[in-house]
Amino acid sequence: MTCSQDFCIIWKKVKETESEMASGAALSTAKSGKLEIKHSLSLLDVLFANQFEGESFPPELLHQTEENFYRGAPPKWLNFHISEQRESGDTRTPFIKRDGYDKLVETIHQRRKFPGISTVQLFHQPGCGGTTLAMKVLWDLRKTFRCAVLTGSTSDITKVAEEVVQLFTAGSRGNHKTVLLLVNDEKIMKELQDSIKMTITEQDTYVPGHMPVAILLNCVRKDVVLQSDHIVLQKDLSEEEKHKFDEKKKELSTRYSDGHKQFHGFNIMQTNFSQAYIQEACSDFKTAKKANRPQKTQLAAFLSLLNAYVPGSFLLESQCMDFFKHDDYSHGDFSLEDRMEPFSHLIITFQQDGRSEKKVCMAHPMIAQCCTELMATSGVTRSDTARNLLSRLRFDETPPFWVGFIKDMLTKRGTKPKDMKKEEDPIDGTEFEERYSRLILDIQKIESNKQSVSVLKVASKLFHQNPYFPQALARFYYIELKDYNEAEMWAKRAKQRDPQNSFVADTLGQVHKNHLKNKERPAKPREILQLASKAIEAFKDEERLAENEQGSEMKGDGSTKVSNVFNVRGQVGYVQVCNLVYDLLVSQNDTWREVLTKNVSLSSVLESLGDNKLSRFNDLINSLRGEIERKCTFFDKYLTYSKPHMKDDPAYISKDTSKCYRNFVGNSPSKDFKQKGADLIQKLKQNLADTSAGVLSCLDRECTESDLKEITTWWEEIFLQKDTVTALVNYILAHIMLRNMGAISPSDCKHLAAFKEKMPLIPNDSPELHMLALLLCWPTGSEAKCVLDLNELIRRMHRSYEVAYKIHFQSRYLRPLFFIGNGEDLKRIVHRKVLENLFLEQSEETKQDWSNNWSKEKIFQVPEVQARLVKVEGVVRNYRVFATIDDVVIEVDANRQKSLRRPRRVSFYLGFTIRGPVAFAIQNKTAAEDKTDCVAEESSGMNRSEPEQITPEDTTGGQQFVDLHQTDLINRVSDTGAILDKLEDGGWISEENYEALRSLNNTQDQMSGILQCLTSGGKNALYEILKRMRSMRPLIAELQGSE
Repeated sequence: MTCSQDFCIIWKKVKETESEMASGAALSTAKSGKLEIKHSLSLLDVLFANQFEGESFPPELLHQTEENFYRGAPPKWLNFHISEQRESGDTRTPFIKRDGYDKLVETIHQRRKFPGISTVQLFHQPGCGGTTLAMKVLWDLRKTFRCAVLTGSTSDITKVAEEVVQLFTAGSRGNHKTVLLLVNDEKIMKELQDSIKMTITEQDTYVPGHMPVAILLNCVRKDVVLQSDHIVLQKDLSEEEKHKFDEKKKELSTRYSDGHKQFHGFNIMQTNFSQAYIQEACSDFKTAKKANRPQKTQLAAFLSLLNAYVPGSFLLESQCMDFFKHDDYSHGDFSLEDRMEPFSHLIITFQQDGRSEKKVCMAHPMIAQCCTELMATSGVTRSDTARNLLSRLRFDETPPFWVGFIKDMLTKRGTKPKDMKKEEDPIDGTEFEERYSRLILDIQKIESNKQSVSVLKVASKLFHQNPYFPQALARFYYIELKDYNEAEMWAKRAKQRDPQNSFVADTLGQVHKNHLKNKERPAKPREILQLASKAIEAFKDEERLAENEQGSEMKGDGSTKVSNVFNVRGQVGYVQVCNLVYDLLVSQNDTWREVLTKNVSLSSVLESLGDNKLSRFNDLINSLRGEIERKCTFFDKYLTYSKPHMKDDPAYISKDTSKCYRNFVGNSPSKDFKQKGADLIQKLKQNLADTSAGVLSCLDRECTESDLKEITTWWEEIFLQKDTVTALVNYILAHIMLRNMGAISPSDCKHLAAFKEKMPLIPNDSPELHMLALLLCWPTGSEAKCVLDLNELIRRMHRSYEVAYKIHFQSRYLRPLFFIGNGEDLKRIVHRKVLENLFLEQSEETKQDWSNNWSKEKIFQVPEVQARLVKVEGVVRNYRVFATIDDVVIEVDANRQKSLRRPRRVSFYLGFTIRGPVAFAIQNKTAAEDKTDCVAEESSGMNRSEPEQITPEDTTGGQQFVDLHQTDLINRVSDTGAILDKLEDGGWISEENYEALRSLNNTQDQMSGILQCLTSGGKNALYEILKRMRSMRPLIAELQGSE
């Protein structure tokens, strides 16, 4: 019997044991610590609080499980149990925790303070122990959280969310506990969070007030990992890690003798990812030949290629055995391990659970990469191996995960750091997406474009329903080969395979656009318009599909994957094509300028253009100006009101749309120019201020004071001529912008009373109108009570936003437009740009990452910004924030959801987005403020389960004590977590400082940071906190006695 067969018998026994144990397995609860499982969770691998407790296993199984892990198999829960048992017996060195362990655990504990669903991200390079680290953290926290790994299909996110909520509640009301879920797919995180929230709402799930529902630990593999605020694990050991691995090596060499030399998974890390070790381990592949390769060499090549380019991928053992089914073995049925000699030591066979089939992979991604390179050197190229892999395996019954592996290998585009030596804008992000998958790029670089195309064609033919292989082919043809006919054919084929996907449809438009862009000069007008016509139709179709993807008809279709990101590539592509048409045609004949802007008809100038057949493009040309106006208006709102969460929009969007608008619209009056007010509208178009969004972006576009004065005057004249609410609103907004620019003695806003007479507005009015109404009637301490129902006004604005903008902005950060500041009437309305300028004046950096500044609210730390704004009093309760004005409680949104983690009295700055009022820089009210203000508590209806407020009893002694004994406090105070909580509750440190200090690795650093952050009043508060902590009383007494 072979070693592999022997292990199968042992594994069968342990699965029977685990099956018997499952009926008694328990989830941890706040009360008893045990709760019987009543429902199966098919998508989650649940780690029970009492996993393996009281169970015994055959020594052979323990030995084999441990050996497989060190050879390179993915970790099992049993690995951690084995290590834990041996550590408790003090017979083995501890399980190695990489340096990110402590920070990861600390970060997870931090997230316990935040309600709802939060995320922790661990970025790691393939093969450096990232998954093992994440699973070790879950194992160690299994009694604190309900821990699980998402192992099932993510095609039905709703089902995943339901299982997470089920695990959170454990089937009954009194057994709630936060779920700690390990998720390996970065792309589903936002959708999963939203789905969990939706499930809680739909099921009316009870959530205890202080308890987060789930913490999602997202373990993200990246070939290149940049340093960031997240936990990062790389292929580089610290000196401490090297020592740990060296000690473990001594133990393994004693226990396994020479067998440990084939523990490649462990040894690669122990040698600090040594290329010399890997080359030696893979030396058997140096003799591989292209001709007459045996089956085992081909299979090893397939596994190497797959694992080199798709870490975490595998073949099923049954698929591997199919390679050998025609071989004539005279000694009976050999195992896969025997058949694969001399490569067996580089290959791992493992089974993750009793329900799944055995899987086969290379021992380490770096071994897979090395084997692939060695075989390529011997003449077995990557393209040969890829084509053979696609043709040899049986794909008639291809499991879904296999399609995913092949798709990732051939179409998944990786990211890499930008070359900062080039003229890149680092604010736009430090990474960019590669053009093709890593494998296709390597084939192109090492072999040829022809071989890249060949591999993609084989995949496209084999997976005849998958759109991504022909899409990749189309991109390769138009970008690399400039073969636009072939590119068009493959782009259309991709579209046929997924006709409702706007992102797939985009490729056809890009083919035509790039064909037009690269067409040999000079091109005939007919050829230009022919290509432009095809590109425009493709982009218009893409835009239609994008709208449908967000519509109700696409929701609930379980088979259709709908992106929550609104696709604007169709509109961008349309604008770019129009710019190309304008430049190409006007450069040949200036008459085209008049034709394209509809100042003269095409038919009237055909003779001068020299081609009567151009008349067939008459409808196209007549449609351009109106379509461009519509699309540029869309982008005006899109860029003014919203932005991506993590970075800025690409600069070319604003640049291209502004250029297109000026060419086709702004510089050329339309044929209805003689209509009443048309001349004023045209002037506004020339200044990109003919919409509310255009007016509101004047400061961002750095309009001059004289331009803004003219814009204000023109809108006033239009209002007087037409008496429309829109014109009145834009006049008032322009006047507000003029004041924010600091214009010298701007005239009074003459028609403000006319707008106030129209309030309250009806729900059908635009969000801009509702925002202005709220800005004008929001009361401050110096003004009379507002007679309007502010809560109803806000609800109406929310409904108006949902109709006008929600589907376009739902995945984006809504930019604050105005804030409530000091002063009265319009003087108190402060534009965002004013605050940004104040921040820039105090900053040493000339280039700012505004995404980070606004999302983390760094801008509000500047005293000049604080002085410009008014603080609004309020309360936080039930994970929501309310402004309190007299006896009225008004719900507003929160810029940072983390600020809502517990009920308390607060103050904040009030900003306004296009959706409504938002609380920024939410801070706890200090004890001194609470003494003079009980109105908020009475009006909010808050219960008194709030954190204790620390009021310094001694205004001088506390500060003196802290200053005198700083060194002892830093070195000897251990419970810094409780101290931080109390200081933040009292408002003595900001939320940002609280989070920063919490993230530090040890108590000494935390205490040192606390002392640096505190003012004199804060040090007095710290002294009072220390005196009240029982654990600190001996230290306080000792230090006081030494004075």
